[in-house]
Amino acid sequence: MTDDTPILEISDLSAGYDNVPVVRGLSLSARAGEVVALMGANGAGKTTTLRAISGLVKTTSGTVRLAGADLDGVSPTARARAGIAHVPEGRGIFYGLTVAEHFRVGLRPTREQVDEVMSYFPALEPLQNRRAGLLSGGEQQMLAIACALIQRPKLLLLDELSLGLAPVIVERLLPVVRDLATNRNVAVILVEQHVRLGLEIADTAYVLAHGDLAASGTAEELRNNNDRLVASYLGETTAN
Repeated sequence: MTDDTPILEISDLSAGYDNVPVVRGLSLSARAGEVVALMGANGAGKTTTLRAISGLVKTTSGTVRLAGADLDGVSPTARARAGIAHVPEGRGIFYGLTVAEHFRVGLRPTREQVDEVMSYFPALEPLQNRRAGLLSGGEQQMLAIACALIQRPKLLLLDELSLGLAPVIVERLLPVVRDLATNRNVAVILVEQHVRLGLEIADTAYVLAHGDLAASGTAEELRNNNDRLVASYLGETTAN
């Protein structure tokens, strides 16, 4: 891997379920320290894209590369070990385990590693002995991201981070995502339903419509062109 090699590079990716493509011909990349917003209406293919990256959905064509290495045939477990951390829609936490126990699932982190991760989510510090099922929605999302970070990933996939959360909680969480990308040099792919908030912290954005890439560019370009953004959600533009 050279300094110019993206952490994630997807080329002409098609993926779906039962031989029915949900995403078609998608190409995108993410570099270390970059937040990439992946947007689109419900059913556009955003979650399928993340699942294809982490190996949970088989691709039908195209390539997925992590730090220059082709992931074709690499299992989800091996991809996680290689540096992909995936926070799925619904958070993927264990309601019966405490906050502290989550950090020890499959890992033996040092106290320093735990403290480093907790520094991003100080609200979890006094809750370490509380079961995840008793946490608020915002606290559960913090825990899910913290569990991903404890793995020290190269690539962090965040699917619908704001789902079910009050806007004020989302406004607090998204800047943390920006900070961890910058400070930990992690590449982040963010699927976000709050379009404007997502674009505020992102560097680059891609919009999917009906499985196809409808628009792409810098987050600033899409923020400043509302007509193009709206048309992209409706599938009325082509990729550029």
